[in-house]
Amino acid sequence: MVGLKPPEVPPTAAMKFVSAGMAGCIADLCTFPLDTAKVRLQIQGEVRIPRTISAVEYRGVVGTLSTMVRTEGARSLYRGLAAGLQRQMSFASIRIGLYDSVKQLYTPKGAENTGTATRLLAGCTTGAVAVACAQPTDVVKVRFQACGALSDSARRYSGTVDAYRTIAREEGVRGLWRGTLPNIARNAIINCGELVTYDLLKDALLRTQLMTDNVPCHFVAAFGAGFCATVVASPVDVVKTRYMNASPGRYRSALSCLLALLMQDGPAGLYKGFVPSFLRLGSWNVVMFVSYEQLQRAMALARPGP
Repeated sequence: MVGLKPPEVPPTAAMKFVSAGMAGCIADLCTFPLDTAKVRLQIQGEVRIPRTISAVEYRGVVGTLSTMVRTEGARSLYRGLAAGLQRQMSFASIRIGLYDSVKQLYTPKGAENTGTATRLLAGCTTGAVAVACAQPTDVVKVRFQACGALSDSARRYSGTVDAYRTIAREEGVRGLWRGTLPNIARNAIINCGELVTYDLLKDALLRTQLMTDNVPCHFVAAFGAGFCATVVASPVDVVKTRYMNASPGRYRSALSCLLALLMQDGPAGLYKGFVPSFLRLGSWNVVMFVSYEQLQRAMALARPGP
């Protein structure tokens, strides 16, 4: 067996909640530069309409990362990390840590197996609740990641706390929840593509006895979940990123942002930054799910006996 074995007594909901937040932070620490590259590629060209070839600043994942390091320094790869970790402690804890509990709540009494529709409903529920609670941290994270090679005096915010205060003062409290609807749509889709796919793949691998409940099984299920989530969520993710990063009044709504994107870049614009999105979301899922499984098992094993 690889890693910790499943405990005889399953982890409690509280253990899953804490483990999910910690696992989300670990995954963010490992993959944050890829997330920053994704944001830069997604917003690239939105100010220049029509866009010209000479206006393209970043080219590909490696090119984006190397350009950022060359022009802004290595620290730019982790700009917005504080808000990102704050986001994971609330966001991942809810959408991932409470998924099993909500799934059980929706499962009819006496049912032998949980249906796919029930899993999808549970994923949508925890994803929506998580966004409602953690949206301000996501707005601040995107603003920092998108700020680019600006001088210190030209940057909008001096730090994470200043960002929260400035956004609330200049844009109102609603500014902290900018892009909530597209983000709810995005995370409902991601939760279904991510958690439900992981859940189904893991169950299938164990049921067919192709693998045992260990790290390799978690790795394979997480990789498949990351790819599925990226394919279905990329269009909404691009719109969410642009809308959340926009200055007040630039777009009337998320729909107007979508229309502007389609007029400027066409349907292909909906998958702008797909490669870094997959590299980031795929690797994030692998690190997160493997960490999550091991953390909750460690907590369950460390729990004092009755």
